[in-house]
Amino acid sequence: MKMQKYTVLLASALFLTLLPAGAASKKFADLSDQFMKESLSRSPSTASQMGYHKHKDAKSGRVLELDSMLDDMCMEFMQGQKAFYETWRKRFAEETPIASLDKQDAADFQLVDDQIALALLELDGIKNYQHNPTVVVEMIGSALFQPLAGNYAPKEKRVTHVVSRIEQVPRVLEQCKKYLNDAAPIFISTAISENEGNIELIQKTILKDIKPGTAIHARYRQAAPKAIKALKDFNTFLKTNKKLAGSEDAWRLGGANYDQKFKYVMETSLTPTELLEGAEREFKDVRAEMLAIATPMHEKWFGKKEVQDRDDTARENRIIGEVLKKISDEHPKRDQLLKAVEADLSGIKKFIADKKIVTLSPRNNLKVIPTPPYLRGIYSVAGFHSAPPLEPEARAEYWVTPIDPKDSKEKAESKLREYNNYTLKWLTIHEALPGHYIQFEHVNNIKPMQRRLLRSLYGNGAYIEGWAEYIAQVMLDEGYMKDNPKFRLTMRKIRLRLLANTILDIKMHTMKMSDQDALDLMIRDGFQTQAEAEGKLRRAKLSSCQLPTYYAGLREWLAFRKNYQEKHKDFNLLKFHNLVLDQGPLPVPVVEKLVN
Repeated sequence: MKMQKYTVLLASALFLTLLPAGAASKKFADLSDQFMKESLSRSPSTASQMGYHKHKDAKSGRVLELDSMLDDMCMEFMQGQKAFYETWRKRFAEETPIASLDKQDAADFQLVDDQIALALLELDGIKNYQHNPTVVVEMIGSALFQPLAGNYAPKEKRVTHVVSRIEQVPRVLEQCKKYLNDAAPIFISTAISENEGNIELIQKTILKDIKPGTAIHARYRQAAPKAIKALKDFNTFLKTNKKLAGSEDAWRLGGANYDQKFKYVMETSLTPTELLEGAEREFKDVRAEMLAIATPMHEKWFGKKEVQDRDDTARENRIIGEVLKKISDEHPKRDQLLKAVEADLSGIKKFIADKKIVTLSPRNNLKVIPTPPYLRGIYSVAGFHSAPPLEPEARAEYWVTPIDPKDSKEKAESKLREYNNYTLKWLTIHEALPGHYIQFEHVNNIKPMQRRLLRSLYGNGAYIEGWAEYIAQVMLDEGYMKDNPKFRLTMRKIRLRLLANTILDIKMHTMKMSDQDALDLMIRDGFQTQAEAEGKLRRAKLSSCQLPTYYAGLREWLAFRKNYQEKHKDFNLLKFHNLVLDQGPLPVPVVEKLVN
């Protein structure tokens, strides 16, 4: 735990340290609960995702129906967010300093403090909301989609909430137009594409859930054309307004901002430089492992023909590349992607139960659906959305992005070859079982509810993504598809991709790595298809400090497991996984301290 940053607070803690532990714990629980609920009330779209639906306003006493509200995005409100977070950070430091708390509450304090620091960095330094129109576009899409996917109220009421939000779309877009500026071309093109998804959401998806001839249908017919016009006008604004035009490199975060953001995202002492060095070192090691797996397969399929390679690297690329190319011949048809994923789930679930990997959820609430159109810019392949922590019985969603009907045959084939039958198995392990779905099902069992909400809302990214990568390795180690070298080689390729993610994110945002160098790393050295590499290049520009969480978290999980096994000679895999998942997504080193 990063105790050094809290030493200045010890003086204000003296009166609290004299209190019984239970009193300090109750004080922190009450304060954090109030903070989270006030924070969610200021972002109704996020509140819907968390399952927080009604909020009593402290000033007016009014009960707010958050699901019928759309976020305030005006400049005055955004500036007010800074004061909101600064005030709360001071309150936590003075009223519940970390020195007064037990281990569990101190862990929660760290999550809250780091997330407040990250929010202040965004509002004060990075100011992504001013330069990246995907922020408002994705907020609108999420706000309109989430009530449809929930079960917090009868369908008619949820649809009424959605229509109420549709009525507010023009207001939000006009607010953002006043301050958006200097946007990188990649931000603009992605926002335009995702905004088309919002239009489709209103015109088709939402309309399907509205019964013709009803009062809500009449409201929809009034609101939808105005919202669609506002969305189309916003796209025109993005295309034509000169004040928006930023440089091609405007997406780069830069070293100072990147280092700060990395610190609050990872929540450990790890630095970008240390992680980059590890990734580049392991990249070479994994390629060597891949050559060892691929060589006998290559000899079987292609014979021992004499080929004059330029050097050892060229020989590695040829042997591994030719084997991977043959493996990728085994892939689903372009319209069968979701069915292929669904077909893998039952076999994976049975293996988990037979091998006692981790306790599965009794709720059985996972649904495989196409990725919502408004999110396909950032989730070009797949994603996961957990059941809301305040509504654990609700639907959890495994998103699979379908092949765009507009994609050429060549582009579709490139994506399908990357996500062949073997890669899809890894994808389902990572996103669903026993990856993110099982992970968040355990989170949604945490008590008290206040702690469950806090750890879900502010969950540590390295813990979350690291678990999904770590548990995929466990599945392999425990014998999943153990006699299939195609799967083992594919898994090494996935590890190579994870390492490349780290390298390109750090180098692109802090070292001005070029697009071509990034593509060479992924395609030539990492054996990715053109479509996969181009999608990841886009993602690296649209986000920052997220792609390295996979590798950072994997390292932490592997080290944690090794240390735990050495200390506990009666180590049991099932018990260990249940124990650590039941803590929720805290930084992995913090979890290690809590369970040892």
